[in-house]
Amino acid sequence: MPPTADLAYPILFLIAGVLLLYFGAEGLVRGSASIALRMRIAPLIVGLTIVAFGTSSPELVVSISAALKGNPGIALGNVIGSNICNIALILGIAAIVRPIKVNIKVIKVDISIMIGITLLLILMLLDGEIDRIDGILLTIGVISYCFFTIFLAKNSNTNNDENELEVSDEKPPHKKWLDIVFIVVGLAILIVGANLFVSGATVIAEYLGASDIIIGLTIVAFGTSLPELATSLVASIKGESDISIGNVVGSNIFNILGVLGITSIIHPIYVGEISMTGTITPVDVGVMVLVAIIISPLAWSKLTISRIEGAFLLFIYIGYVFYLYTKTDG
Repeated sequence: MPPTADLAYPILFLIAGVLLLYFGAEGLVRGSASIALRMRIAPLIVGLTIVAFGTSSPELVVSISAALKGNPGIALGNVIGSNICNIALILGIAAIVRPIKVNIKVIKVDISIMIGITLLLILMLLDGEIDRIDGILLTIGVISYCFFTIFLAKNSNTNNDENELEVSDEKPPHKKWLDIVFIVVGLAILIVGANLFVSGATVIAEYLGASDIIIGLTIVAFGTSLPELATSLVASIKGESDISIGNVVGSNIFNILGVLGITSIIHPIYVGEISMTGTITPVDVGVMVLVAIIISPLAWSKLTISRIEGAFLLFIYIGYVFYLYTKTDG
């Protein structure tokens, strides 16, 4: 156990990471909202694509790096932990801060797709691996999802029925080049902030005696989900609930289709190779499926995820982390 003085830098990393996460999320949300206005598309679409895929870049970087080093199994543990974190922790906290209004399109289409590909992942894991053919299918899936979402967005602009996605008539507050700067710089700051936070949190967790398994399934997964957390919180505070929930649902879709797809093309993923996080158990997979499915009835309820429902999601995450701790401690 290192001396307490050695915790000075990790604590500074934590503080710096939180600050960078806030400013990065602020820039990303501001630029994304402006692009939605400029292109006259719903903020929800931007949240499901640009913001969601951007905030999932840490998961992608970690997974590709692990695959190139011959340990692609890390990607599976990272994705499972991150997808649980995205819904149970991030949506839970965001809803507690401000109830999240849910567009019916998200429930009927995107949440249904998220549930479907989560179940598809379970089927792919039955033979103990995600091979290159599976990876190609998953990658085709993420490309198809992007085109499908854009197609729906274009149709919604010419459809005047009650389910039309909301498009604001406000004028963009920035010039076009500033929108791009906000998004690119915001994403870069988010990634740097997440890395600083994870570095500091890992040292502190080791100082407190946490095991590698706990650090892997919680801090590493939580750390790669920090961009989603920061972005969803800022979006929730600013009243951009479409970006908030679109970010989470879109990120979960991208994590399975994009992250696991690209990683398994580089190197097939074998379930037994998850060295950073120990062994993925049916409980881990079950919790991922549970939170994916449970979000649907919560969203249907008055088309809003209330503060009480947000607290319920947060309780699930706390319970899951407690289970991990007691399992490895015992």
